[in-house]
Amino acid sequence: MTRLNGVIRALEDGQHAFASFVPPDPAAALEFGTAKYDGLIFEMEHKPWDVVGLKHSLQYLLNRRQIATAGDLAPAVTPLVRIPTNGAEKGQWHAKQALDLGAYGIVWPHVTTVDEAYNAVAACRYPRLPDAPRYEPAGVRGDSPAAAARYWGLTNDEYYAKSGVWPLDPDGEILVALMIEDQLGIQNLPDILDQVPGIGLVIIGEGDLSQELGVPRRYEHPKVLDCKRRILDICGERGVAVGHPHVTAGNVERVLKEGYRFLMTLPVRSYPGLDRGRELTGRA
Repeated sequence: MTRLNGVIRALEDGQHAFASFVPPDPAAALEFGTAKYDGLIFEMEHKPWDVVGLKHSLQYLLNRRQIATAGDLAPAVTPLVRIPTNGAEKGQWHAKQALDLGAYGIVWPHVTTVDEAYNAVAACRYPRLPDAPRYEPAGVRGDSPAAAARYWGLTNDEYYAKSGVWPLDPDGEILVALMIEDQLGIQNLPDILDQVPGIGLVIIGEGDLSQELGVPRRYEHPKVLDCKRRILDICGERGVAVGHPHVTAGNVERVLKEGYRFLMTLPVRSYPGLDRGRELTGRA
């Protein structure tokens, strides 16, 4: 069976992965389901925890023509979910519900300690016997695979075999991404990555980080740049990919040179006909 998670596929192959945030809205899923993203992160931290909206969005993201043409079950765009609870809140039930609907990974906001990181990975793993390989972090995900298995196009047993957390499970299709958004998280990041296996991606939360540093949303301020460089260096030494949340046409070349491998852009809608029409009619 081919790799199902397109974000993992890109990172595993040493490539850059591209993604964007979208609300849990079927119209957004339908519109961006044919875009050239590797993944879409359904944003439910700063949007309401709308499970029904997420469920419908996941369905609208499916493209039967694409699946038939490709000849395999891998989605063209891989759905991930950013849950609302900070790391210290240990929102296991949010992760469980998103995964049970069929999400291929969870983005955990505001992770600052080893314990919070351990919980993030554990919440995305099913329990197993203590003498099983790769036992830690000990899984706590509740067992209800039917909807997710159907969404992935697998039997329950096939889903169990594929729903491990990557790269802890080399064949796993679940991606655990941690957002590092403050100085305490940066301070603890070496221990987090050294002591908690299964973290596939670190995303810099430069908005909250800049707030803490007293320079809100001034992403190019030396204080913010220094913190981002520290995260890149820590992760680079350990072979963990780092995500940049605000990639634009103006900064993408620099972002690539700095070493980011997960690039997130705004889900921009363009209106060339409207723009040209307004220009020609003097309303630009």
